Amino acid sequence: MIEQFGVTPDGATVDRYTLENGHGLRAQILTYGCVLQTLEVPDRHGERANIVLGCSTLDDYLTKSRFFGAVVGRYGNRIAGGSFQLDGQEHRLPRNNGPNSLHGGEQGFDKKIWQVTSANATSLTLAYVSADGEEGYPGTLRAEVSYSLNGDALHIGYRATTDRPTVVNLTNHSYFNLAGEDSGDVYDQLLTLDADRYTPVDENQIPTGELAPVDGTPFDFRKPQPIGARIREAHPQLLIGGGYDHNFVFNGSRDAEPAPAARAEDPASGRVMEVLTTQPGVQFYSGNFLTGSIVGTSGRTYRQGAGFCLETQHFPDSPNQPAFPSTVLRPGEVHESATVFRFPSAE
Repeated sequence: MIEQFGVTPDGATVDRYTLENGHGLRAQILTYGCVLQTLEVPDRHGERANIVLGCSTLDDYLTKSRFFGAVVGRYGNRIAGGSFQLDGQEHRLPRNNGPNSLHGGEQGFDKKIWQVTSANATSLTLAYVSADGEEGYPGTLRAEVSYSLNGDALHIGYRATTDRPTVVNLTNHSYFNLAGEDSGDVYDQLLTLDADRYTPVDENQIPTGELAPVDGTPFDFRKPQPIGARIREAHPQLLIGGGYDHNFVFNGSRDAEPAPAARAEDPASGRVMEVLTTQPGVQFYSGNFLTGSIVGTSGRTYRQGAGFCLETQHFPDSPNQPAFPSTVLRPGEVHESATVFRFPSAE
């Protein structure tokens, strides 16, 4: 189903597509920002609830949204100093996060209207062409994102090509609350991450370059842990981020096919979310900077901890960190990645 969601101040129409399958999943996606606005999932009693945070109006997405459900790019996460060098040439980016460039800059992919290239009842593919020099990035980048409901899972696929060497790191910035987006905080929900290491950050939230062990720290989610169990500890890294806002390094190789990477569970509703991905890392963010200034799709405000993000990705600041997995894309190459959010039957 397609319907008009709103019109931008410059007169561009934003549409909303609804996908639904026979396994109880229902998703709504906007052409603005490639936003996953809602995702309905059944609980142990078969009752569906929307489990992603979002805005009810286009104006709120334009003026207030903290990347709710959007595809962020050309480079998701932070780039130190708003610059990087590629093949000996420096490229300067907007500094929209203190001294850093964040999520593609002032007018990243989350603020663009994407074009629908194919659609049916259970899948949607959207495309955006980022011009050479847009937000300081070199090369014309042709990006494509697909959403599909397959059985008990939402699949998100990313594809991009370029006509000049560039860097690319695409991800979806959904905030999840498995009890329902209007239910309060997520601190009692359990999280498991297949990660022995994480990337500590400096005072500007840029990775130091170290791949630090999680063992013995509040960052150890190798076994299920309530998100809020250790979030108030006086660990230096938690103090920098006001909670969790860190990249975790997945164990093992993840290339051709999505591999298990994370699991979240809400004991109250029985909802479980399993995350599989081809990406080497994930930014786990605990919604530290939600202040109650945004009214969600249910009409309730979002306060600190109202949702958590699992942004599958390459590591922050990789263009300036040669030891990290490369995010360089060259002409003739294809950037491809996939992430699956699976919702097995609630118990």
